Amino acid sequence: MPVIVTRPCPSHSRSALENAGLPPVWARLYAARGVTHADEIAHRLPQLLAPDSLLGIDHAAALLADAIVAQRRVLVIGDYDADGATACAVGVRGLRLFGAQVEYLVPNRIEHGYGLSPAIVELAATRRPELIVTVDNGIAAIEGVAAANALGIPVLVTDHHLPGDALPAAACIVNPNQPGCGFPSKHLAGVGVMFYVLLALRAELRRRGTYAAAPEPDLRGLLDLVALGTVADVVRLDANNRTLVAQGLARMRAGRASAGLQALFRVAGRDPAQASIHDLGFTLGPRLNAAGRLDDMTLGVECLLTDDPVAALSLAQQLDALNRARRDVEADMLEEALGILATFEPANSHSLTAWQPGWHAGVIGILASRLKDKFHRPTVVFASGEDGTLKGSGRSIAGLHLRDTLDRVDRRHPGLILKFGGHAMAAGLTLAAGRHNDFAQAFEAVVRELLDPADLEGVIETDGLLDIAEHRYELAVEFERAVWGQGFPAPLFNATFDVITQRVVGEKHLKLQLAREGASLEAMRFFHPDPLPPRIHAAYALMSNEFNGRQVCQLKVVHWEAV
Repeated sequence: MPVIVTRPCPSHSRSALENAGLPPVWARLYAARGVTHADEIAHRLPQLLAPDSLLGIDHAAALLADAIVAQRRVLVIGDYDADGATACAVGVRGLRLFGAQVEYLVPNRIEHGYGLSPAIVELAATRRPELIVTVDNGIAAIEGVAAANALGIPVLVTDHHLPGDALPAAACIVNPNQPGCGFPSKHLAGVGVMFYVLLALRAELRRRGTYAAAPEPDLRGLLDLVALGTVADVVRLDANNRTLVAQGLARMRAGRASAGLQALFRVAGRDPAQASIHDLGFTLGPRLNAAGRLDDMTLGVECLLTDDPVAALSLAQQLDALNRARRDVEADMLEEALGILATFEPANSHSLTAWQPGWHAGVIGILASRLKDKFHRPTVVFASGEDGTLKGSGRSIAGLHLRDTLDRVDRRHPGLILKFGGHAMAAGLTLAAGRHNDFAQAFEAVVRELLDPADLEGVIETDGLLDIAEHRYELAVEFERAVWGQGFPAPLFNATFDVITQRVVGEKHLKLQLAREGASLEAMRFFHPDPLPPRIHAAYALMSNEFNGRQVCQLKVVHWEAV
């Protein structure tokens, strides 16, 4: 059973922020998230970290500048998730701004698998590229880069994933997580790395005098895509990433988003003028991801590349239809998984693995996330690949670095995992057919070594008690428009309430009237229609709700305990 705890808030940081002019509630929230100075939340573009300290970035800029001057054919090779698609679009759009001859290629999840594989290099060679640029992949592509080198095609790797023991023999690598890189932010998404490469390219062309008599390309027009990819990939929102995201949101709200993003807002029934982190993570991101999960991410990239509103709308409608189909597949797989796991006793296991013939490889990541949330266990879900292997996607919980855990399994059981890669909280892997149970046992053994029983209980970290007078519609709107995410969580509070009324709405939600300190507060408990006791201690967020011209601050109850 999760435990509600209050996030510590350093008093000196809180006082410093209040003295800088922040309202007390905001000073408290930001101080509790490690902010010590008001500049950290100003989110101004000049505050972005300079590209210079990214290892290899000067060489990358020179490679690209030389290719542009010589009009060499550049091929961007992306990935089939939202980060990969936005990184691909930023790369293609950005390079075209500089006059490059550039095309793109995105592997199909089912046919090709992940990244710059030898098979993708073979396909890429039919385009006769003179330089390959990977985005959101490549750091583990030792065989793929070797295949490109054998064909005489140099490769510029831009990636953010954690490297293995060996690096590919690329012409250049830009990755903040590669050994020896001193870039202060290790949390750039793939799209963020590509954006930084473009910043360095512009500086290189400026040094060469390219813009002595011509205006420089304005790269700010790419920030809407950078924001979407950064949020959708759930990377840590450190100060640098928050600036990138805030600037992208500002462009969306000002009506300056690309045609594709505006179309995605439209098919989702959302107003870009009110764009929020939630829209990026739960509205646009899933629709873009759906192409890579069920079809071909080329559809998503084309949506992000077009400047024609009519074409963008048509592509966005196709993405929306794919997302609806993805939800149906996911619901069926989740129902089947929960049936299989009906006898699963979390108390007896530190981890969870699942596999069934017929599961869709494009949806196993979402299924892993759902099961991880339900059971609070590191979870890996497998599907059968067309090549006869098992493709796995994993999601972790706080306290367990999933990529490092897979590395430990691999070292302890050589040959069990054919390949793997990823982050602390998400990773992918491939097994030989029939090795699911072997992996499950090996994974469980390693996870048991790395996690204490207390790690498996789950903690709901809140910002403590919110003054009853602060339960305002305006504050809820401010919260919704601010930049929150991985490593910088949205505000969550806890308090004790009397349950005055409760009724089920929409068959699966609970609409509540709560009371505290003489005040009556509207609340919702989503996807949990079971009745509550008369008195509860709850963790909750503020939500703005506008209906028939009535503006109300509602409470979103995320967890409760009987009092």
